[in-house]
Amino acid sequence: MSLHSTSTTRSSIAAANSLTPKRDMWAQISVVFSLISTVVINALANIVPFNGQTTGAISDSFPVYFVPAGYVFSIWSVIYLGLLAYAIYQARPSQRTNSLLRTLRWPFILGCIANSAWIFAWHYEIFPLTLILMLILLGTLIIQYTRLQIADRPDAVRLWSVHIPLRIYLGWITVATIANITILLYDLGWRGAPLNGPTWSAILLVIATFIGLFFALRLHDAAYTLVLVWAFVGIYIKFSNEPLVGYSALAAAITLALAAIVALRTNMVSPRHDANDLHHPLTSNQKIQ
Repeated sequence: MSLHSTSTTRSSIAAANSLTPKRDMWAQISVVFSLISTVVINALANIVPFNGQTTGAISDSFPVYFVPAGYVFSIWSVIYLGLLAYAIYQARPSQRTNSLLRTLRWPFILGCIANSAWIFAWHYEIFPLTLILMLILLGTLIIQYTRLQIADRPDAVRLWSVHIPLRIYLGWITVATIANITILLYDLGWRGAPLNGPTWSAILLVIATFIGLFFALRLHDAAYTLVLVWAFVGIYIKFSNEPLVGYSALAAAITLALAAIVALRTNMVSPRHDANDLHHPLTSNQKIQ
């Protein structure tokens, strides 16, 4: 290699490195902007409302047995407050080059785009597209959750600003994805044959309970698990007059509530058993800081 080509290569590397802080800054700004846009679109969808109907009214128009009572959807206030804390935390200059947050920013932005697009597809009743967008959102959250797992153990600020908000968000989108599937199938004309709606709801509750048990007992994630408890109590209240659905939801909620207590106790007794520590042993240099 000539001296000229070596010099050119070094100049290119230097130029790329000089652009990195700017890219990080724009990524930070994009996270904040995408979250604000998502919150505004979700709010306008019900204030205007888009296509003359609210988000909840569309859900209630389908006689499916996996959609919880209306008050349960107030969890979005908790989710968005948590995500606001995340957006502010990652936007701090001291976190600009944080390698962990770098791996979370673009999946988060894509998730916000999917969330916003879902609102339009839902209000204009393009239900096959809603499921595709919901799966994209779920996928981005799984990616972020997985990356948090291989990170070093967080301090209290990062735990409550990053980890807990994303755990709660993933928990709710897990429930929302199952509900979205049931609504799409109903819209396509499938009524559950050879089983009836309540039986399918009970089956889905069992599946969701096993998912929750995995997060609680394997990943020791109480935050995710408690979101499922919140949703299942809402299903019980809404369908208390349908014994199979109501009692299945109640049993699922009690089971997962107990599992969440176990997860909390495990983390208190042995802090190493945090969801973020369940990864292959890494050296301090290998961990994502």
